[in-house]
Amino acid sequence: MTEGKTILGIDPGTNLLGFGVIRVDEHRHMQYVDMGVLDLRKVPDAYSKLACIHNYIAELCEQYHPDDMAIESPFMGKNAQVIFKLGRAQGAAIIAATEAGCEVTEYAPRKAKIAVCGNGAASKEQVADIAQRTLGIKIDQKYLDATDALAIAMCHFYQITSPARVAGGSCSWEKFIAANPDRINKK
Repeated sequence: MTEGKTILGIDPGTNLLGFGVIRVDEHRHMQYVDMGVLDLRKVPDAYSKLACIHNYIAELCEQYHPDDMAIESPFMGKNAQVIFKLGRAQGAAIIAATEAGCEVTEYAPRKAKIAVCGNGAASKEQVADIAQRTLGIKIDQKYLDATDALAIAMCHFYQITSPARVAGGSCSWEKFIAANPDRINKK
């Protein structure tokens, strides 16, 4: 990754959908752009919610022109119907992003929380705290539903800039150093 990149993170939901946008500059520094929540609780039916999700993600793509969209994968809870609803919400978001030309990557909620907090069971408050410190921002309590989306975007940043990925998928530091001599401090 030699030039900048904008990453849109999505925490899909059929009642509340969170989004977070970060920008990565050519020096691989992460910068906060925006975050927010789409409240779908007053939308009358499931299909109208999916249309709202698709349109909202399309608007976000139009506004921020993301290169990549990182989206949280649905997980099995106590009720199997929930995973089906989340999968539909995820699908509506993915279609909107791909129509806008975004590369889409899916991450498990636990993986994102481990990447950002070091703890796969971190609470929204813990995720918000680490995101605030890492990005140098203050997150209002009303955006706690968007912190998971911000964590998904940050997780994607860590994945695309990891030494193993940059070295061609190998976990060898020797290969990373050989492929990136300009990143080695020789002091």
